[in-house]
Amino acid sequence: MKKLNTTLIYVLSSISLLCCCIAGLGILFAIPSFIIANKKLKEAELNPEEYEADEINAMNSAKTFALVTLVINGLYFSYSIYNLATTDWDVFIEQFKTEMEKYQQ
Repeated sequence: MKKLNTTLIYVLSSISLLCCCIAGLGILFAIPSFIIANKKLKEAELNPEEYEADEINAMNSAKTFALVTLVINGLYFSYSIYNLATTDWDVFIEQFKTEMEKYQQ
């Protein structure tokens, strides 16, 4: 019996969830985790006799977690792009400078 290793998918998805607040850049981890999970599930569907049902269920859960993190990161990434596109650049730079001055003191 072959094993479906869900550890990589959970690690990538967790990292992407942590990075989602950085302008949605966690999408760089969420996309590969979802693609890997989807690929492994397709392999398991083609040869179901080689995998245990518990392994397939665990991979389905990992795929769902990867999909949730992908959606969260996609929404936040879209919001960040929208915010940068609609905000005047001078206002954005001023806000950045005032925040940097706060942290330097």
